[in-house]
Amino acid sequence: MGHEVTRVSGPLVELSGVKGAAMGDVVEVGAHFLPGEIVALDGDVATVQAYEYTGGLAPGQAGRGTGRALSAPLGPHLLGGVYDGLLRPLTGAGVWLDPARHPPVAEDGRAVEFWPVRRPRPYAERLDGGVPLHTGQRVVDLLFPVPLGGTVAVPGGFGTGKTMLLQQVAKWCDADVIVYVGCGERGNEMADVLAELAALDDPRTGGRLADRTVVIANTSNMPMMAREAGVYSGVTVAEYFRDQGRHAVVIADSTSRWAEALREFASRGGELPGEEGFPAALPSALAAFYERAGRVRTLDGAEGSVTIIGAVSPPGGDMTEPVTAYTERFVRARWSLDKDLAYSRHYPAVSWSGSFARDTAALARHHAAAGDPGWAGRRARTASLLAESDRLAALAELVGSSTLPGHERMVLLAGRLLREGVLQQSALSPRDAFCTPERGAALTEAVLAVVDRCQELVGRGVPAGAVEEQDFAPIVRAREDAATAADIGARREAMLNRLGELP
Repeated sequence: MGHEVTRVSGPLVELSGVKGAAMGDVVEVGAHFLPGEIVALDGDVATVQAYEYTGGLAPGQAGRGTGRALSAPLGPHLLGGVYDGLLRPLTGAGVWLDPARHPPVAEDGRAVEFWPVRRPRPYAERLDGGVPLHTGQRVVDLLFPVPLGGTVAVPGGFGTGKTMLLQQVAKWCDADVIVYVGCGERGNEMADVLAELAALDDPRTGGRLADRTVVIANTSNMPMMAREAGVYSGVTVAEYFRDQGRHAVVIADSTSRWAEALREFASRGGELPGEEGFPAALPSALAAFYERAGRVRTLDGAEGSVTIIGAVSPPGGDMTEPVTAYTERFVRARWSLDKDLAYSRHYPAVSWSGSFARDTAALARHHAAAGDPGWAGRRARTASLLAESDRLAALAELVGSSTLPGHERMVLLAGRLLREGVLQQSALSPRDAFCTPERGAALTEAVLAVVDRCQELVGRGVPAGAVEEQDFAPIVRAREDAATAADIGARREAMLNRLGELP
């Protein structure tokens, strides 16, 4: 007590009479107890960054300290809720605190645990990766998979489909808990996310998908400090459910807006700017965030994980800008979105040449142990054909595809069939929006078998043009028309038999 507001400049508030406080402590100022965080101390004067709009706050008004850093109220009540960056409920049931905060309880009477959001929660040991997180998106699960406890960056310019891809992962991945952090994005996009989650049935439980989702909504019109805190709140919530023996996925859309909040905060605090005005501590902040991912043995002996998937929105699609460049140093996978694919209506627009995954060897061993020893071979063959097809496509633009040898023309055909029949996926199709591992394997094997037969025919002397003139639509359309792996296998055999009739 005894704190007094002496100056207000936008979200910056100066308090006098502050004794015994520490950097990062939360204080409450004004008649409405606006929360803020101490960012500078000079004797008994504290500089506070407010988490809310400070209109109406004036010098002379009182403030008070809470004696703790920004902490998240954690408990099972969070599931199914929508919260701001401080985990205050924006809809539905929430948490109320008695004046003494002894003890905090949720509206349903259950106890709530507070945890400082910027401090990682402890665990017994970190486990090796190698258990895949199945997303239901073929281009990801086949070419650029992520394990439970992995980290992914999703860079892409405006209009390339970042939000759509992340929404698909949120809807369909096989995690136990989804923490969706909307950081600085447009309000209409967050509204769409909430509406779709509320309407979607959960294929795992038969209930609503929203019932195992925590949404933290910090749109572009919300205060900068709330946006900055929201990412930490999200990963803290995920760690809480990890400690319950669950597998949680944090989807941050987008970390670029979070980094912009850090830049604005550093600028107001007078920090020496680094590259493009971002604070010099940006790499450390990104590293600390992504390092909170992992598959662990909890203190209770259970196994849980936190997987972090962060969108990056480089201005003008510049992949060399600081946030994108630094993020790639700290993640294990990158799903780079390509504007040419997006503009040609190929979704998800994940570039097979600009993306990577560093855990494929461990995941290949898991697939082999789980009864799918062909996974690594399918992935390697698909990646090789796509790369060779891209190289030949550039050459064909110069000299014309008809001048290429027959086997190279079949590689171009293979690239087209893989793109249209396997990698392309419709989020609006009830059958194609999600793909099981069995259907994905069957589709890939079907296309590769057809490609092998085409190469065999050309090797026997069948003109490449005669092969290219065949109707491959049954194979391409199998991703939407064929309900099961057995149906895809039937399409494959029918296509191979038709090709076998060529002279």
